[in-house]
Amino acid sequence: MRTNNGKVKNIIISVYFVLVLLAIVLITVFSAFREVSKNPTMLLLTMLLGFIIVSFIVHRISKYFEYDSDGVKVVLINKGLLLSEYFNYREHIVEFDKPKLVSFKFNNYIIFKELVLYIKDRKDKVHKHSFNVTLVQRKKRKYIKQSLRKMIKENRKKENE
Repeated sequence: MRTNNGKVKNIIISVYFVLVLLAIVLITVFSAFREVSKNPTMLLLTMLLGFIIVSFIVHRISKYFEYDSDGVKVVLINKGLLLSEYFNYREHIVEFDKPKLVSFKFNNYIIFKELVLYIKDRKDKVHKHSFNVTLVQRKKRKYIKQSLRKMIKENRKKENE
């Protein structure tokens, strides 16, 4: 099964555009309140802190995710959405054989969703790999979950034989 969240890129670009517009509005509002407010510096710092928090949250959750379980190996890719064609920033790729998958879980935080995989290496040591799946549609996350469950079920069946 192959799936990704490539269609969400335009939405994230729009969100960044809105954030830039919000910054311009905040600057304009600050210049208007400079004469009215008793403490304009505190107002600016509050608006700046809010803008930084919102920007950080958007930057944190905006990642491209690709899942490919066709064939013998499973490939998972997580990378930044903006400028990813030019720079390999925030890129995380894991490729493993299907029998190496030990378990998985989906963590659902308030504004962040994460896929955690536990994979054996050559020495049978289990490693934890985390992937940001916040912008992956619920339906696609369900299909990924089904695919991973099927792999674990087959792995357990082979171990018991």
